[in-house]
Amino acid sequence: MKHLKSALQFLTILPLGSSEPFDTRRIIPYFPLVGLVVGFLLAIFDRATSIFWPRPAVAAMDVVFLAAVTGAFHLDGLADAADGMMGHRSRERALEIMKDSRVGAMGLVTVVCCLMIKWAGLMTVHAHHRFLILMLIPAYARSGMLFGMRALPYGRPGGTAFAFFENPLQNEDFRWMLLLAAGSLFLGWRGLWLNLAFGMALTAILLYYRKRMGCITGDMLGAMTELTETILFLMLSAGWMS
Repeated sequence: MKHLKSALQFLTILPLGSSEPFDTRRIIPYFPLVGLVVGFLLAIFDRATSIFWPRPAVAAMDVVFLAAVTGAFHLDGLADAADGMMGHRSRERALEIMKDSRVGAMGLVTVVCCLMIKWAGLMTVHAHHRFLILMLIPAYARSGMLFGMRALPYGRPGGTAFAFFENPLQNEDFRWMLLLAAGSLFLGWRGLWLNLAFGMALTAILLYYRKRMGCITGDMLGAMTELTETILFLMLSAGWMS
C-alpha cells in the first residue's frame, strides 16, 4: 500500500496526505493500478454527470477530468515530445527542445488534436460496458509506460527520470497487468479487441521512438500514455462495435 500510495501521488493530484520520499523503482509496477483508480474515478464522474447533461457535454467534461486528476502531467510530456520530435531535427536537438519548459506551436497543435480525438472517442463509446471500458483504458494507457521503460534506453543520463531506468524491469513487475487482462474478459469480444488495439498502438509508438530517437525520455513516456489512451478510446468507439 505504501508504494501504491507513492505511485498515486506521483501520477495524480489526489489528496492522499503529505508526500514522503519514495523508492522510484518499486512504484513502477503499480502504474497499472494507478490507472485503474483514475479509470474508476472517471467512470463514476461520467455516470454522475450523465444524469444532468447530454453525451457531448459529458464527454467534454470527462476529458477535462482526466487532465485535471493527473495535473496535466502526461499532456505536458506530449507537448514537449511533439515540439522536439516533429520535424527534421537531430536527436540531440530534439532532446534539447524537449527539456525546454516552453510549449511551441507543434506541441500546442498536437495536444489540441489529441484532446479533440479523445473527446470524439468518449462521446461515442457505446453504453454497453461503458463503465468498465472507462475504467480499463486509463489503466492500459499507464501500463504502457512499463513497456517503454523495458524496450528502450533512457536518452538523458542524469535527467529527472533517470531513476526509473537504473534497474531493468523484470517480468514480475508486469504482474498487475494480469488484473487488467482479467477485467477485459468481462467485455467479451470487445476485450479481445481492446488488448489487440493496445498491442498495436504500443508497438507503433515504440517503433517510431526507436527509429526517430533510439531512446526514450520522461516526456516521451507521458506522450505515449496520452496517445495510447486516445487511440484506445477511439478504437473502442468504432461504429461496428456497437
